[in-house]
Amino acid sequence: MANSGTTQPLAGTLPSGPAPGSAGAGGTGSLARQLRRADRRKKLRALALTLPLLAFLLVFFLVPLASLLVRAVENPEVADALPRTGQALADWDRNSPPPAAAYAAVLADLSAIEETAQAGVLARRLNSEVAGARSLVMGTYRALPLGDNLGPDEARAKLIEHDARWEELPYWQTIAKNSSRWTPDYLLTAIDFKRNAQGDIERVGAGEAAFSDILGRTFQISAIVTVIALLMAYPLAYWLSTLSERKANVLLILVLLPFWTSVLVRIAAWIVLLQNNGLVNRFLIWLGATDAPIPLLFNRLGVIVAMVHILLPFAILPLYSVMKSVPSNYLRAAVSLGSPPLAAFFRVYLPQTYPGVAAGGLLVFITSIGYYVTPALLGGPGDQMLSYYVAQYTNVEVNWGMACALGGVLLTATMVLYVLYRKVSKAELSLG
Repeated sequence: MANSGTTQPLAGTLPSGPAPGSAGAGGTGSLARQLRRADRRKKLRALALTLPLLAFLLVFFLVPLASLLVRAVENPEVADALPRTGQALADWDRNSPPPAAAYAAVLADLSAIEETAQAGVLARRLNSEVAGARSLVMGTYRALPLGDNLGPDEARAKLIEHDARWEELPYWQTIAKNSSRWTPDYLLTAIDFKRNAQGDIERVGAGEAAFSDILGRTFQISAIVTVIALLMAYPLAYWLSTLSERKANVLLILVLLPFWTSVLVRIAAWIVLLQNNGLVNRFLIWLGATDAPIPLLFNRLGVIVAMVHILLPFAILPLYSVMKSVPSNYLRAAVSLGSPPLAAFFRVYLPQTYPGVAAGGLLVFITSIGYYVTPALLGGPGDQMLSYYVAQYTNVEVNWGMACALGGVLLTATMVLYVLYRKVSKAELSLG
């Protein structure tokens, strides 16, 4: 009893707040929350600083890129101008004569076209697949109306009476094939395939195939330019890496000088140098290497020379960056252990520069396959690369679908090359 009487008042004097251990946990939890809030504020601040760049990339890169890919499969001309005709031909087998309702639908659709320009767009789209469609559509459009309240059979008779080509299946097959708003035709054409009248995919004939040769030529020129640029860049980058930093920086300014000069100015300079009476031909004649001027312009040689000159810095910079990180004592150690200098270079030094070779080669090759101005100004008709035909379809043919499909082929080739580079080098692309 004496113990219980002394312990009760002592228990009553204990503080009613949290125990010392629980108060420490609460303080640690509060500190952790404060750290999380500070970290969150830091991340939000960093995100706010990058928002202008993200908005710029979204508006000026991702949106145009997505638009390009959509235009490569969009086919709105026939679907917008001939909606009733597309519905009338939906169940047509494309081998028997078209139903009479399709003739009435064509008359109704052509009559509903308000502007001649819209009819011209429809005629141009159909004419790109079947010759004579332009005159057929525009001639019929200008002759409207052919009659009032015509039934299907009367509409068919009137159309055939106006132009007998309305009886021919190829025109109707083309209308039926292009009645859908979305089509793979542009992409198939870009790789020399097509859909036949029944919708099956097949390779185009040898006389119609063109883009596979153009794509092969583009890759061939790009590969030659890449190999020559790497062969020229490697010894120069090695020499720069052996210089002091001050001397190397001064010489790198000379390497970067082409970046600060307009492409047109550089090409004009090459035209002056490579023409028949230019400095190069005069020098060759003075040496006695040739008696007459060598054709160096408007052929493949002129294109390759100018492209190598323009793209050489793309090969030098990655190589120089990698070579600066290679310890020089490795090579000296190999030589001191008895290896010949040349063998030590190929067995010790060269493998360590492979990432620079891969990065430089990839940069030069990817930039080369999209070249347009240099081949257009210095090359002949057989030296034009794929970008030339993208510009041709955009500016001359006004065929945005075909231009976007060819652009999609270039984009796909670039992405495939980049994926291969990452798998081979297991590194990100870097200029240094």
